[in-house]
Amino acid sequence: MGQGKSADTFGPIGPWLVTSDEVPDPQNLALWLEVDGHKYQNGNTKTMVFGVAHLVSYLSRFMSLQPGDIVSTGTPPGVAMGMKPPKYLRAGSTIRLGVEGLGVQTQRVVAEAE
Repeated sequence: MGQGKSADTFGPIGPWLVTSDEVPDPQNLALWLEVDGHKYQNGNTKTMVFGVAHLVSYLSRFMSLQPGDIVSTGTPPGVAMGMKPPKYLRAGSTIRLGVEGLGVQTQRVVAEAE
């Protein structure tokens, strides 16, 4: 199990959230990610192992979900750990990612403060 979305300062979310009425079909959204101009991930939510409705139903069995809660899920193929050799992020790398109809984000990797 990967821990990629759980570390402090990780999880590129916001600064806005959209409501369900703004996303006609959460199971058919194109998404992509590039690092330093090279596209490593290009996928669609229709390939999720478990759909959004199933995940919400399952999680609701043992935890309370409130409007605005975020459920981090998996990722499309193209993560560094699966590459031979792996191509991990480095200080100075620029990451751009987008979701169809929701916009694009850009982050820059910075070195950890010592």
